[in-house]
Formats: sequence, structure tokens, C-alpha cells
Amino acid sequence: MKTLNETNLKNLYESDEHLWLEETIKLLKENRLNDLDIEHLIEELESLGKRDKNRVSSFLEQIIRHLLLLQYWEAEKDRNRNHWRAEIQSFRTQLRKYLTTNLQNYLIEELDNIYDDALEYVQEKTGFTIDFPEQCPYSFEELLNKKWLPSQD
Repeated sequence: MKTLNETNLKNLYESDEHLWLEETIKLLKENRLNDLDIEHLIEELESLGKRDKNRVSSFLEQIIRHLLLLQYWEAEKDRNRNHWRAEIQSFRTQLRKYLTTNLQNYLIEELDNIYDDALEYVQEKTGFTIDFPEQCPYSFEELLNKKWLPSQD
């Protein structure tokens, strides 16, 4: 049986990332730590962490966008209310699937930045005709609560 050393594993990473991953997992399971391609393994783990953060940030931003549209865009509310509410439900469901304690802490820390991104989107979408709040009007708990929606006065 042919074994891969670190040099061969580094070359494999460049030519077939999926096979590299399979071989890396195999080495880890066999506790052959000296044969690992540590440089690329670290790179992949960091990338995985970024992907997870980007995924949950995107879901939270979508929730905020649709809550803002639902609460403030009166001209489109009758036509789009049900769609926006369904989108809020969908994004909350998706977010819950990926949310861990660490990712939740990350979202709490980044809430102001995520809100700013959502605000830019809804301002552009509504043609800058609505005076949206400069700060997020929703608590983190409200954003995640599948039964909560802003009052519909």
C-alpha cells in the first residue's frame, strides 16, 4: 500500500483538493500527524470558519432586511407582506440549522455591521424614500425568535 508523505500531500492539494481532504482525514484517523500537510490543513480550517461566519451573517442580514421592509415600506406592504413574512421564517429556519454558541457570539458582536449592510440594501431597494432607523431596532433575541414580528400598526 502506497503511503503519502507531506511533500506528496502538498502536491495532491494543488491537483485534487477533494482527494487531499480524504487523505488528510485518513491520516488524522490513523494518528499519522507527522505526515500531515499542516500548512494547507490550517488554511482549510480557517476557510471553513470564515464560510460558517459568512453563512450565518448572510442569513441574519436577510432576516433584518425583510423585517425592515415589512415594518417600514408601507407602499409595498399589501402586495409583499406575506412574501416578506415567509422569507423571514425561511431565513430563521436556515440560520438555526447552522447556529452554534460560537457563531451566535460572533453574530452578537457583528450585529451593528450586519445591520449596516442590511440598511444599505433596503435604502437602495426603496429608493431612499424611507427613514429607516440608523441603529438596529430589533434585539438579537427578536431576530431569532421564529414567532416574533414587529407590530403591524
